[in-house]
Amino acid sequence: MSNRYVIILAAGKGTRMKSRLYKVLHPVAGRAMVDHVLTQVEKIQPDMIETVIGNGADKVEELLGDRTKYALQSEQLGTGHAVLQTEKDLGDKEGITLVATGDTPLFTADTFEKLFDFHEKEGAAATILTAHADDPFGYGRIVRDGNGNVEKIVEQKDASRSEQEIQEINTGVICFDNKLLFENLHKVKNDNAQGEYYLPDVISLLKQQGKKVSAYQMADLSESLGVNDRVALAKAEKIMQRRINEAHMRDGVTIVDPDNTYIDVDVEIGNDTVIEPNVKIFGQTKIGSECVIGSGSRISDSEIQDNVEVISSTIESAIMHKGSNIGPNSHLRPKAEIGRDVHIGNFCEIKNAKIGDRTKVGHLTYVGDATLGTDINVGCGVVFVNYDGVKKWHSNIGDHSFIGSNSNIVAPVEMADHSFIAAGSTITNDIPKHAMAIARQRQTNKEDFWDRLPLSKSEEWK
Repeated sequence: MSNRYVIILAAGKGTRMKSRLYKVLHPVAGRAMVDHVLTQVEKIQPDMIETVIGNGADKVEELLGDRTKYALQSEQLGTGHAVLQTEKDLGDKEGITLVATGDTPLFTADTFEKLFDFHEKEGAAATILTAHADDPFGYGRIVRDGNGNVEKIVEQKDASRSEQEIQEINTGVICFDNKLLFENLHKVKNDNAQGEYYLPDVISLLKQQGKKVSAYQMADLSESLGVNDRVALAKAEKIMQRRINEAHMRDGVTIVDPDNTYIDVDVEIGNDTVIEPNVKIFGQTKIGSECVIGSGSRISDSEIQDNVEVISSTIESAIMHKGSNIGPNSHLRPKAEIGRDVHIGNFCEIKNAKIGDRTKVGHLTYVGDATLGTDINVGCGVVFVNYDGVKKWHSNIGDHSFIGSNSNIVAPVEMADHSFIAAGSTITNDIPKHAMAIARQRQTNKEDFWDRLPLSKSEEWK
């Protein structure tokens, strides 16, 4: 097998995106477009990968790191000129070079590998990746001779009536004999309206030299979608989302409404988990088996272990251990860790806090900068008061403790095992083991006070 090289073109600014973010860095299903391309290329393990960068070069390098070599196209003078920038690293090498673009996030490793294999089997100087389009309007058409060899690529505006009826279109990905590629790049002219050097012109030069040019028709046209504006970006997102969701369903995950479920490409989900409609799961999230993720939930960069139920809640950079549940309408913020069989009810917020096994935090509660032990009951309306205006303070609550409703824990507080806080208390001092803390005014009943109240004069209250 010949040596194989891949060039990814990622230098364009993408003015039609109308964005401060460079085009190839726009995300599709949680991963930048150029990263999608590189990830698929890496799967086929070529001998070298080189990415041509220009606009936003530093940001592309920062994202992709040392997974690829780089060539700088400081001035954007066309695709042929872009490929020529890799000559220093690739120009003298024997083998096959595949040229792809960083704004085509839907191509798969399988397609790239099949193109390489077909090209090598054909012994061609170049092989164009093509696809069948029911509506080919706007695409370059592949014109073949009687033997199936490619005669030319004809653009829509230049196609004759019969050529316009051709449904085999150019996807923009091409394999070349590497030596012939660089020999002919130096012969490409820029005598066109844009004054640019175009890579497809190498095909014409090879044909003039009597070299064999082939075409490999891929099965799925949608893979070739190039993203030049926000409309195409949304189409790519939809296609990628369907691909991701179907892969999870084939692996044993129930997704009730795949068209309205949004899962990033790096998310992992165990079998027999149920994902209800309008759920969004982002980043590096890992979800275990036999979980239920309820409608309206949003989870990012979190670990959800087996048998967890999430009801209409937001979880970010947090951990939920096996058998716990949360919601509806609660929020786990970064560094929240929920133990086994814990209940977090409705309208609770947990931040930078660890909650021990079997503890219950029922409703309307804020737990921030705290460590709660096991088997604790936290009543309604409890607030961990953790901020003094300058510094965040930490509190520790012992096992088998009870915090009564509407209590405030003014950090730092140490509450020992088997201790109790009476409802309505504001706690500022430590509580020893087996003690009950009460920190509130004693109730005073004012006898015969009703008649002195303004509402006593109202007909409504008589």
